[in-house]
Amino acid sequence: MKLTGAEIICESLVREGVKVIFGIQGGSILPLYDKLPQYPQLRHILVRHEQCAAHSADSYARATGEVGVCFATSGPGATNLVTGIANAYLDSSPVVAITGQVARPFIGKDAFQEIDITGITLPITKHNYLVKDASSLARTIKEAFYLGRTGRPGPILIDIPRDVFIEEAEFHYPNKVNLTGYKPPLRGHPAQIKKAAQLINEARQPLIIAGRGIVVAGAYTELQHIAETAQIPVVTTLLGIGCFPESHTLSFGMIGMHGMAYANMAVTNADLIIAIGMRFDDRATTKVSGFAPKARVIHIDIDPAEIGKNVRADVPIVGDARIILQEINKLVAPTQHPKWIRQLDEWRKEHPSIIIQDSEGLLPQFIVRKIYEVTKGEATIATGVGQNQMWAAQHYWYNKPNSFISSGGLGTMGFGLPAAIGAKLGCPETTVWCIDGDGSFQMTLHELATITQEKVAVKIAIINNGFLGMVRQWQELFYGKRYVATRLSGPDFVKVAEAYGIPGLRVKHKEEVVPAIEQAMANPGPFLIDFIVEPEENVYPMVPPGATLAEVMEAPSKKTKALSDSIKSPVSNI
Repeated sequence: MKLTGAEIICESLVREGVKVIFGIQGGSILPLYDKLPQYPQLRHILVRHEQCAAHSADSYARATGEVGVCFATSGPGATNLVTGIANAYLDSSPVVAITGQVARPFIGKDAFQEIDITGITLPITKHNYLVKDASSLARTIKEAFYLGRTGRPGPILIDIPRDVFIEEAEFHYPNKVNLTGYKPPLRGHPAQIKKAAQLINEARQPLIIAGRGIVVAGAYTELQHIAETAQIPVVTTLLGIGCFPESHTLSFGMIGMHGMAYANMAVTNADLIIAIGMRFDDRATTKVSGFAPKARVIHIDIDPAEIGKNVRADVPIVGDARIILQEINKLVAPTQHPKWIRQLDEWRKEHPSIIIQDSEGLLPQFIVRKIYEVTKGEATIATGVGQNQMWAAQHYWYNKPNSFISSGGLGTMGFGLPAAIGAKLGCPETTVWCIDGDGSFQMTLHELATITQEKVAVKIAIINNGFLGMVRQWQELFYGKRYVATRLSGPDFVKVAEAYGIPGLRVKHKEEVVPAIEQAMANPGPFLIDFIVEPEENVYPMVPPGATLAEVMEAPSKKTKALSDSIKSPVSNI
């Protein structure tokens, strides 16, 4: 049967199981939007900025495990997607972005709102397309979804001229994809798997570093099996949070610049590192020359380009983490490492890292801890970037995959609110909290309109310290407290929320925190809390720039009593 290009796209999206699309109208993509009412299976979410369409699609993908989809028109609509696409690329998130382009006769003529978006996004997409005829649309969309979700996931952009949306063609949706030269490795080399198992069996102080690759592969059971069988402690990267239950006795938290001191000490003293689905980025390793100086390294990753890129691998294994761990688990012998585990438990007691000190003022750490307690750890947390991100990573206890959604590789401020929208629309039965800073929140607060219009019941906690906090912290510690362009004014966030029809509260005192969170939870719709916190509270632990993980800075000693012990201190009892 013959369909227009726009109809072919919609039919193809339905066949790919797409339920939600994030986007904004515009002239070049108007013919596609004109056909959307014919497809009620496709729910369109009208965001207020295209960057947020990409962020919401990215978060939707992470929360659901499906491919996220976003639309934008040509020119500025397409370029506004760029930051969101780059974010998805660096965090290996499957997103298909469909952009309108000027009509074919006008391409290359500098027509109104013409931009070479395929050229612009070439370095930040897994692949992209400029579709020049309607007959190619179905195959292109099939390929895009296949590429986006297989191998190392990533964003795919499809640019479509306006007249292609209108052009008619026969519609035949392909049953399968066969791309010459694209064969993502899955199984891993048997000899390397055997070597890895041998090293694991021989190790006395092994350590697993679990990254987002565990989440992508769905290798949660396999990871827990190898950790428990061989009694191997597990630490995670920022985006690996939740892939291994943080309540588990073998869980020792996040590593890196703001990782747990005891986790960083574990890396420094391990004799074997089993790195799974992580890319040894600088925030995780800090000074590479001092990373894991006593350890041999097993590196498992589906992307061969990551192997040996930053840290030399003694045993590189390319393939799907779940499949490879299944094979390694067959060869790993039940083992005990009581001395090593006891040592890590001692470090955890000596360096609690995330203890919360009592304070007259309101501390961000206390707020995050109370959100955890009130939600009983059952919420999905979406964050902005900055101090708020680190406090959310440190002080909530994540026991479920995909329960922590944040911008890792790109560190995109403003990610939190659109990410919360995407997560909630993807998992409507899940409680979703956006934990954001006042600086990060102001970058995308216009999406409160989207929340109202689409009735998205997210809860919002603004950590309001009146600064661009993380930059201010660096200025305090490394730039002689010269606070340049970091003091931040802002609106009355409660009134802003109310202007959008969202109820809100301002909280300044510790005793108000729990009642406010409970009120937010009791409200069936969206709710905003503006927490006025200590303006110069810092994130600790912290590894200074140019230092190794062993040179971690911990919070200065205070003469006040601790408000609570670390919640991330399950004792191994070994």
